[in-house]
Amino acid sequence: MQDKTSNPPDGGYGWVVVASAFTVMGLTVAVLKTFGLLFVEIQQHFDELASTTSWITSVTITIFHLGEVLLDYSVLSITLMFLTYLSFSYFAADSAPVASSLCARYTHRAVVITGGLLAFSGMTLGFLGLNMVWMYATTGFLQGLGISFSWIPAISIVSHYFSKKRALASAIASAGECVFAFMFGPFFQWLISQYGWKGALLIIGGIQLNICVCGVLMRPLASSCLLEARHYETERPLGNGNSRIDKEDKSPTTHKTFNWMLLRQPEFVLYAVFGILAAMSFFVPPLFLVPLSYSLGIDDSWTASLLSILAVADFAGRLLCGWYANLHATKTIHLLTVTITLISTSLMLLPLANNYLSLAIFTGFYGFFFGTTVAIHITVLADVVGMPDFDSALGLFMLIRSTGGFVGPPLAGLIVDMTGDYTAGFYMAGATLILSAVFLVTLDQLQQRKEKGTQTNTKQENSTSPYSTLHLLKLQTKRYQ
Repeated sequence: MQDKTSNPPDGGYGWVVVASAFTVMGLTVAVLKTFGLLFVEIQQHFDELASTTSWITSVTITIFHLGEVLLDYSVLSITLMFLTYLSFSYFAADSAPVASSLCARYTHRAVVITGGLLAFSGMTLGFLGLNMVWMYATTGFLQGLGISFSWIPAISIVSHYFSKKRALASAIASAGECVFAFMFGPFFQWLISQYGWKGALLIIGGIQLNICVCGVLMRPLASSCLLEARHYETERPLGNGNSRIDKEDKSPTTHKTFNWMLLRQPEFVLYAVFGILAAMSFFVPPLFLVPLSYSLGIDDSWTASLLSILAVADFAGRLLCGWYANLHATKTIHLLTVTITLISTSLMLLPLANNYLSLAIFTGFYGFFFGTTVAIHITVLADVVGMPDFDSALGLFMLIRSTGGFVGPPLAGLIVDMTGDYTAGFYMAGATLILSAVFLVTLDQLQQRKEKGTQTNTKQENSTSPYSTLHLLKLQTKRYQ
């Protein structure tokens, strides 16, 4: 049983999980990436500045990253336990129902279902469109929380189901946002033209309810639940209905979300700083690409096609980079450094476009290099901290990275308001990414020094180690001869 628990299946039902994660990526991040179409409509409706309207996306991104922390709150824990009990009561009816419920309490499945409900609520309430603060609370806060509750466990469970093919599986799952973004660009533009931005929000919220279906398909590894059930049976005293777990449930929740000791690791800290700077940049181009095209006089229908080009190039970059990373021909951190440098270069060149054709070409380059970056940056995190700490590190990384997502869009919007030119936001994003690449280079140098130090210590230990038993026997034989 331990072997099955420690060794991921690397296939089988894991591909169903990948397909579910693929869909979750599309119904969460793809919506966020195509929000630029709604951004312009909301800005015009409320007659606000770009910096003010961009706070909607900023709040969404921040809550998206902070959602892992909120999972520890008692109210949300009770909600998750209740929803999970309803979802699992049929399957857990035969044996150890309490243990099965506790096993499922913090599973990826329950959290994804909760995320789907939150994302649906955020969009449908945003349909009311009372004022800008209301949009921050609904389309910003609730939508961000729903995306977080869906995205984090979806990408995490793929890493649990795969080991040797983890890079490829993660790349396929993350490509879901590209495929859906390709369809959502023209589809959202059509929804806005037919029903207005409020009606579009309502319909998008209904579509996001399918996240709950994907969550049901994210089955926990059976060996883990069986071990939890056996642990429950051994902990329960014979002849006594009140088990030790029942007593623990009466005490405050002590579930530990993060391993804060990771902050003492220089490698993790360097990678977290990279994440902050990257988050400041990643969400700026999709947000301002539509307003930039409008400022160049490009028609609405052609503007939507830019988002489709971005999605196709993004998809190609993810799959190609995921396939290449799976070959293990290059260290993933080296590959990430190269892709970050290329994406920053494309961002610095994109504002040079002055018509649809040139803008489409630069958008394609940016989308491709962005896709290669997204395909491997989670894999690099797993390499930095190791799989035992991966879940905790992912949540902590998202928490720290949220500061960049919170500052990035409003800062770019402020620069745009000051200069009166949307190209300034792209320059800001490119410069920030160049700075983030410096921290990746520093991290790589630190890892290489530690590897050399470990190899040196190993050689010294081998050189000073006592003779082996076989060598001593040879010496004794020579003496007698």
